[in-house]
Amino acid sequence: MKKVLFIIFTALTLGSGAMAQESKPTFKWYGFVRNFFTFDTRESLSGVEDLFFYVPRDRKIVDGEDVNAVNSFRFAALTSRLGVDINGYQINGWNVDARLEMDFHAGVTGVTGTALTRLRQAYVSFAKDNLSIKVGQTWNPMATDLPVIFDVNSGAPFGPFGRSPQLTAEYSFTNALSMTGSILWQMQYTSQGPSWDAASHTYKSAASADYIKYGLIPEIFLGLNYKSGGFLARAGVDMTSIRPRHLDGATGVKVNDRITNVSPYLFLQYSDGPFIAKFKTIFAQSGEHLFLNGGYGVTAFNADHSWSYAPTRNSSSWLSLCYGRQVQAVFFAGYARNFGTAVDIISPDYLYFNKNSFSNMNAMWRLTPGIMYNIGKITLAFDWEITSVQYGKWGIGDTRALATQDLHWITNNRLQAMVRYSF
Repeated sequence: MKKVLFIIFTALTLGSGAMAQESKPTFKWYGFVRNFFTFDTRESLSGVEDLFFYVPRDRKIVDGEDVNAVNSFRFAALTSRLGVDINGYQINGWNVDARLEMDFHAGVTGVTGTALTRLRQAYVSFAKDNLSIKVGQTWNPMATDLPVIFDVNSGAPFGPFGRSPQLTAEYSFTNALSMTGSILWQMQYTSQGPSWDAASHTYKSAASADYIKYGLIPEIFLGLNYKSGGFLARAGVDMTSIRPRHLDGATGVKVNDRITNVSPYLFLQYSDGPFIAKFKTIFAQSGEHLFLNGGYGVTAFNADHSWSYAPTRNSSSWLSLCYGRQVQAVFFAGYARNFGTAVDIISPDYLYFNKNSFSNMNAMWRLTPGIMYNIGKITLAFDWEITSVQYGKWGIGDTRALATQDLHWITNNRLQAMVRYSF
């Protein structure tokens, strides 16, 4: 990677020894105004004014009734988007493009407040011959290929989801075969871990970029891509190595905690005229920073005050089908399974799980049939999202981060409509 950066720097600054040859860039604005209307049959764990759905909440019995079995409705124009593509700039034979993209996301609590702007993407790309390099914030390489649905969650948590600051290089060996390598950091989508609470003198679970910050090692991705006709395949592996604690909260001494996780994934796509089929699967260690249903637990307290850890293992897959152009019939199916840790953990109190899920979740499935009607720049859409989660309880001997007692299924039905104007 250092060699690649040196080559680009030399080419851009020195060229062939003459003055740099430049061209003027062009600007193209894009985006959409989007309104959602959503009805749920159950309380859920969700974000963005409940538009980004994760999982239905487990039953909570009060006076003989499940208080989470309650209907709700909302509508909002959150997630409307504005972006600009900057293309056409060339310098010393390099094509240099950029993208800046924002939307309206945070700031609403319940049904009150006002939406704040959020940076989604901000990157510069360099391309010459068979090499392209992207620097800035954009989609994690494992999250770039999304299902054909209009839901804000884009299929999460059944596949990797997230955008990160990164340096990504892609080299094409042939027109069909290429390789992608990335080093990534964490910003909005972060790992979970132990955070010292001075008031209670205990550790609490919290999501933070500090775990990778003090770990010093960026997330690393390496993958192969193959494209021929209407067929596209991607396979890759992702590695994270974080430092959950750099100081012991109780004593203040430095500690050498670390956990390293490796997660392989596969993506397949086939398109033929108006028909598109997509499939993605990942077997993840932890993966909570990508909205996957995972995390990690403490396996030992060591004599030097450091802790040892083990990741949960989870399998997450989805299938997306779409047919049509003006009228599009869409279908999404997802399945996720938690396999717990490979070794014993101390206790559930020392398990740091995805903040958008629950650690007593064993399995989960989702079915989403829908229809989209495109009239010029207007899209009208409706779907029925059925999400069911198998919850359980931790019993005596459940030391592998997997609840095994009182297994039961909880289901939410979401009816959702959307009106979108794209420009």
